[in-house]
Amino acid sequence: MADRCSARRTAAHARWGGWPANAPRKARRFFLNRIRLDDKTSTKLRSPLHAARAVEMMKPFSRSTKRGVRPSPTFYVVVLSMFLWALIFSLHCSTSLQSGDALKPPAFFSFRFGRQDPCAGRYVYMYDLPPRFNADLARDCRRLSASTDMCRHVANDGFGPPITGGGDGGSLPERGAYDTDQFMLGMIFHARMRQHECLTADPTVAAAVYVPLYAGFDAAMNHDNSDLTVRDALPQDMADWLVRRPEWRAMGGRDHFMLVGRCTWDFLRGPDGGWGNALMTYPAIRNMTVLSVEASPWHGNDFAVPFPSHFHPSSDSEVIAWQHLMRRQERQRLWCFAGYSRPSSKRTVRAQIMEQCGRSSRCAMLGGEAAATPGNYSPGHAMRLLESAEFCLQPRGDGFTRKSTFDAILAGCIPVFFHPVSAYLQYMWHLPRDYRSYSVFILRDDLVGRNLSIEEVLRKIPSEKVARMREEVIRLIPTVMYRDPAAKGMQFKDAFDVAIGRVIDRVAKRRRAVAEGREYQDSVDGDYSWKYDLLEDGQKDIGPHEFDPYVAT
Repeated sequence: MADRCSARRTAAHARWGGWPANAPRKARRFFLNRIRLDDKTSTKLRSPLHAARAVEMMKPFSRSTKRGVRPSPTFYVVVLSMFLWALIFSLHCSTSLQSGDALKPPAFFSFRFGRQDPCAGRYVYMYDLPPRFNADLARDCRRLSASTDMCRHVANDGFGPPITGGGDGGSLPERGAYDTDQFMLGMIFHARMRQHECLTADPTVAAAVYVPLYAGFDAAMNHDNSDLTVRDALPQDMADWLVRRPEWRAMGGRDHFMLVGRCTWDFLRGPDGGWGNALMTYPAIRNMTVLSVEASPWHGNDFAVPFPSHFHPSSDSEVIAWQHLMRRQERQRLWCFAGYSRPSSKRTVRAQIMEQCGRSSRCAMLGGEAAATPGNYSPGHAMRLLESAEFCLQPRGDGFTRKSTFDAILAGCIPVFFHPVSAYLQYMWHLPRDYRSYSVFILRDDLVGRNLSIEEVLRKIPSEKVARMREEVIRLIPTVMYRDPAAKGMQFKDAFDVAIGRVIDRVAKRRRAVAEGREYQDSVDGDYSWKYDLLEDGQKDIGPHEFDPYVAT
């Protein structure tokens, strides 16, 4: 046996021209095993080069006969890069909590895992204000009204108490219906922003900065106080707090916005006294974008957003189902009016509406003496009336606008206006510029001064045009409602989405102007401020307009 092994070693030595000088014992054993295999299969190792490669293959990877193996410089670069990216990701994507909700990482990472960040260029930073500016005001809800329990409306983040079973007569959806007060939009907007998919903790990457001040609550609590210092205390405190912030100093507040939750007129009191407080007269607030339920056509930095109605859906399917229901709705009446009479002259639009409706068999009203009966003016009753008519009349309310306009759109009812500032010069972000596509405009002078018959005007509109107008109204339903803040994955853009998109567009234009060393002129005050709001992109000149006679200061 020993002789046979010795013979094999001699043969191998002869075949390869001698053992390689650095061949370890394991390599030699490997070669002998190959020789045995050759004997069995009549194959041979083909050359000394193969033997040398085999020797190299048998060297241990983790050690050398002289020193440890050093990784290449590329290895160190890769490891260092991974460490730095991990550190940057940790610093930039660490999220903070505001009001108990997690914030999104900033737009620093525009691409993640091969796809574009859907929030790139759309991130919003929200101040975590001291509670005296919002939460404390909501807790003090009993001061909001001397005659009405407003605390019930503060519930559910401003949506108010839920309406179950579709309300009176099944006139509201089974799910998502609430008894929402018209002045709760400050809370609703704040709740929605806390759940906003593009909320960021990093103000340096935000496209806009949101100030969640409940200005409407403060105005309601102090509007009847004769001491102007008390009325202005919180607004002045808010302005002073803002200008001390580094986020404010970045653009002087031109990237900031807030929603005041009431009409602009409640925040424009002059130094000589009058109604409301002076919040919107402060230079700091003048730099911001201010959203209200009714804007002034003579001021350049305020923009109107819809009043909240009673349906706050949580899915696209709920919206689609409601739209289909409104399309199939049987409209027994030609026109209707939901509202109270006013103790004023009979020569007003509202007085003419109520007088003519009372004489017509094709009109119905909900208001006046009937509304004095408890529960007779509930959301369910009002919606049932609006859903029964082709046209819903919208005269001026306490201001130029009315919440009923958006209740009517929700009901698929074509609104009829008597003043352009009631809608056409207000909700330009949310309603079509072609007002004739979804509404009817009747001249006030024709109605009051010439005893124009409302029913005659409406009856003459061809049925085909009525059908097109109603379809446009139903198409607008998602745009003027405020969805449930907790809803995820909805494709419809609601009133909040539309408003935020337009605010970000406005801030982007201002930001570009600052980068170019100029001031972006988008806040024109005066008689023709409303005309600048009507200009399309690229337009600079204003001229005569059909609404000139109605918008005189």
